[in-house]
Amino acid sequence: MVLAAAAAAEDKKAEDIRILELDPADSGFTDFFLIASGTNERQVQAIADEIEMRMKREFGTYANSVEGRRQSEWILLDYVDFVAHIFVAERRAFYDIERLRKSAQQVDVKQLASALAEKTTAVRRKAAKKAAPAAKKAVATKAAAKKTAVKKSVTKKAAVKKTVGSGKK
Repeated sequence: MVLAAAAAAEDKKAEDIRILELDPADSGFTDFFLIASGTNERQVQAIADEIEMRMKREFGTYANSVEGRRQSEWILLDYVDFVAHIFVAERRAFYDIERLRKSAQQVDVKQLASALAEKTTAVRRKAAKKAAPAAKKAVATKAAAKKTAVKKSVTKKAAVKKTVGSGKK
């Protein structure tokens, strides 16, 4: 989700986009900060709107909390897993969130994307390994059910033949 939000900010020409991975001991309320700047209030609003639309469209999720939309100098979008901070350049310099979160590590977007791809691949492999025995079991169960159905069909046909055959004599 953080990568999609960063891409949305980039699509709206946000400047100096940074992703900070917060230290779990330091901050228990979110995992990442997405920090971006716009040149004016209107651009800051457009960036925030694009992030919200992308989160809704791609993930079906809405921000838990939105702050600062009216002034549009600093808009905060809280998505629990990450918090997006979109600033006007002057406000970003004034508040300097990067300095306040010294223990946070800046994450390169490419590094985050590759780490995410590795985790996704590992999870898919694990799921495939779990699914393989279950699939074999399902096939075996299906084959057994088919055998039982065939036996019942043969038995019914034999009973019908006996009944039909006894009626003719």
